[in-house]
Amino acid sequence: MPDARRYHRLPTPFRMKRGGTLEHAVLAYETWGKLSAHGDNAVLVLPGLSPGAHAASSDIDPGAGWWEAIIGPGKAIDTGRWYVVCINSLGSCKGSTGPASIDPASGRPYGIRFPELTLEDAANANQCLLHALGIGHLACLVGCSMGGMTALAQMLLHPGCTRAHISISTAPQAQPFAIAIRSLQREAIRLDPNWNNGDYDEARYPEAGMRIARKLGVITYRSALEWSGRFSRIRLDSDTRDAGPFAAEFAVESYLEAHARRFVRTYDPNSYLYLSRASDWFDVAEYGGGSVAAGLRRIRIDDALVIGVDTDILFPVEQQETIAEGLRAAGARVRFTALDSPQGHDAFLVDTERFGSEIGSFLDTLPATGSIADMR
Repeated sequence: MPDARRYHRLPTPFRMKRGGTLEHAVLAYETWGKLSAHGDNAVLVLPGLSPGAHAASSDIDPGAGWWEAIIGPGKAIDTGRWYVVCINSLGSCKGSTGPASIDPASGRPYGIRFPELTLEDAANANQCLLHALGIGHLACLVGCSMGGMTALAQMLLHPGCTRAHISISTAPQAQPFAIAIRSLQREAIRLDPNWNNGDYDEARYPEAGMRIARKLGVITYRSALEWSGRFSRIRLDSDTRDAGPFAAEFAVESYLEAHARRFVRTYDPNSYLYLSRASDWFDVAEYGGGSVAAGLRRIRIDDALVIGVDTDILFPVEQQETIAEGLRAAGARVRFTALDSPQGHDAFLVDTERFGSEIGSFLDTLPATGSIADMR
């Protein structure tokens, strides 16, 4: 199959925040559009935990991307105007170096011998790629979900890296509910005997653990309102039910099982563990003397769009308000939008018409050229 991914080799050794280094690590990324002569029309898109760099189709890879409705000619992120880069996070398994990659020192997959990973490590890796692409300052940095947390880290660690920011359904720090859910997901994987302390293969793969982890995630990605609207208490036809005690009876159970089975062999369990934990560890308050508000005030950008969804239980809309208030206190012109979509956290992947309208109108207000006001 065609593959539009490109690869950037990170500096060796690449030093990690919590200790340890990576040798000959790479980042996978894709691009759309054309970089201007001054390198000042670049938009960087950072996805959530599971998507890869393939955010949109291209001549090389015509397959639909995870944000196909948002990125492209004439779309909200118009590739006729902007040079768009989407990066697969360091630590993932969609092309970038992560726990599933081969450790050059041993010739075996890293597994849990991979260094402890933080979103700050991902942010630093992103900045290395931008430098290699000749992008001194982004026109806009877009972060969704986990990618939004990485974007906050990148702006804190690399002041002046972007003139504008679009923050979508993310958080300045994980709240107890999100930590609890991700902890259960990690436990489900680790308790699967086939996980084998991180040393598994295709023949002995922790499928049961990954299925449970994915089901837990999917439950939180949508709202109770949508679950009720889509499935109510619809029961499966008797001739389609599995035999045996406690087999699935309801349509919602069948949906979760089918969704989980489609996911489990497409994502590496150890990568899931590492990126999930990195999301729990991230905390803007570390940069503000224990205060999230003070940490956000250290971010220096000109303009921001912050979008949240009122049915998002994983990254509540109140956290989006906190981000908006913090960026505004730092001197940015901030537009805050709380959408009433019933689709919860996943709304930015599903309710693309409304998200696209907000993103497109915001980007239309930005100059394609210019510099950050006095590079504060």
